[in-house]
Amino acid sequence: MRFIGTMIIAATVTVMGAAAQTNTVDQRKENQQDRVAQGIKSGQLTAGETGKLETKEAAINQEVHTDRTLNGGKLTGQEKQIVNRQQNQMSGQIYADKHNAATQGTPKSEVGARRENQQDRIANGVGSGKLSAGQTAKLEKGETAINKEVKADRSANGGKLTAAEKKQVNQQQNQMSGKISRAKH
Repeated sequence: MRFIGTMIIAATVTVMGAAAQTNTVDQRKENQQDRVAQGIKSGQLTAGETGKLETKEAAINQEVHTDRTLNGGKLTGQEKQIVNRQQNQMSGQIYADKHNAATQGTPKSEVGARRENQQDRIANGVGSGKLSAGQTAKLEKGETAINKEVKADRSANGGKLTAAEKKQVNQQQNQMSGKISRAKH
C-alpha cells in the first residue's frame, strides 16, 4: 500500500512538472504574441517587421511542437534551454523593432486609413489568439507588398496616387481584407 502511495505522489510530481514546463513555454509565447499585437496596434511595428517576427515565432513554435511530438509531449532540459534562448532573442528583437525609428505613421489618406484598419484587425487576431504566428506572417507579407507598391507609385507621381493606382490598391486591400477574415475564422 505504501508503494502505491509513493507511486501516486511520483506521478503527480511528474505531471505537475510537465504542466509547469508547458505553461512556461506557452505562457512566454503568449506574452510575446501580446507584445507584437500591441506593437501592431500602436503603429510601433511595421508590416515588414511584424512579418519577420511572426516568421521567426512560427519556426520556434514548429520546433517546440516537433520536439514534444518526439518526446511524448515533453521537452528535454536541453530543448528547454534552446527554446528559452530563442525566446530571449525574439524578445530582444521585438523590443528593438518596437523602439526603432520605423513606424506605420498616421494615415493621411484613404489608402493609409485602410492600411491602419487592416493592421488593427491583424493585431486583434494576434491578441485574441485567432491568428497563429504563421498566419500573421503571411498576412503581413501581403500588407508589406501593398505598402511597397503604394510607396513606389507615390514616388513616381510626386507623392500622390493616380485614380487607376487608387483603384488597384483598393482591390488589393479588398483581397487582403478577405484573407484576414478567412484566417481569423
